[in-house]
Amino acid sequence: MVLFEVFGLTLDFQPLFDELKNWWTGFLQLLPNLLVGILVALVGMVVTRMTKKYFDRLGAKLVKDKILANLLSSALTVALGLLFLFLVLSVLELDGTVKSLLAGAGVVGLAVGLAFQDPILNFFSGVILTVRHLFSPGDIVEIDGYFGKVRQITLRHTALETFQGQEVLIPNKTVAQSPIKNYNKLNRRRVDIACGVSYGDDLKKVEKITVAAIKDQVPHDTDKPVDLVFEEFGGSSINYSLRFWLTPEQLAQGDFLAARSKAIMAIVEAYNEHDIMIPFPIRTLDFGIKGGEKLSAMLASRMNGKNREESSENQPQEDPAHYN
Repeated sequence: MVLFEVFGLTLDFQPLFDELKNWWTGFLQLLPNLLVGILVALVGMVVTRMTKKYFDRLGAKLVKDKILANLLSSALTVALGLLFLFLVLSVLELDGTVKSLLAGAGVVGLAVGLAFQDPILNFFSGVILTVRHLFSPGDIVEIDGYFGKVRQITLRHTALETFQGQEVLIPNKTVAQSPIKNYNKLNRRRVDIACGVSYGDDLKKVEKITVAAIKDQVPHDTDKPVDLVFEEFGGSSINYSLRFWLTPEQLAQGDFLAARSKAIMAIVEAYNEHDIMIPFPIRTLDFGIKGGEKLSAMLASRMNGKNREESSENQPQEDPAHYN
């Protein structure tokens, strides 16, 4: 028993020494595991640093996007580091700590997932879009009603530059869930023009002259045909649809608009030269109650009725006393 007297008080330090002795004994028993754990940690640091370069090459080989490749390499490196950390804790016989860490990580992950649901969805959607390569910067696309050129693809959003000069940032979650119309994916684009000719024109002549005007005056893909399809009998015209394809060098929006404008001008010029008429809309006004009555006939009928009424009013009235 170890006793000390201080200011007249007798203090017993035996329990303290016993506790220190127990700690020392436990430390000596844990020392082999501690040395092994330190060795495993050092090996883990060296292995993780060496494999980081391999993960960088692997990420660059699997994913073309530089940002996503770095993200993949970092994720693999962190996973390897956590593996060595859990191995060290297991060597030190801290299995309870490992379980607590895993349980805590699960709870924290659930809380973070609920709090940052949209950013996480955008992140994983960006990863999916980058891996699948649905479009690339410079492509002309239409997404969720927005039409323009892709400027940038990040892990959070896709940036479009509209042809009116505005930048639109679309969340990757919306991009992944919306239909995507890519005008550059198949490296081809078609121009459709709707028009109509009068009922008195020769349709075979119309088809021949229209197709010739496009072939002679409008730059287009000559390997594909120029099609003209009559579609319906309109109110004042027989309507058709004209279709021709652009070359792979004409996929830009400016080239598309220029080709369509030249086609319209070529059609009008050819029709004026060959006396083919694009009729104005015609409206027929029916003034009869039962239908089929023209304005002139209705006015003449009303004038006749008015004249009869006036003539009957102007006739002299007979005096009944005259007959008496």
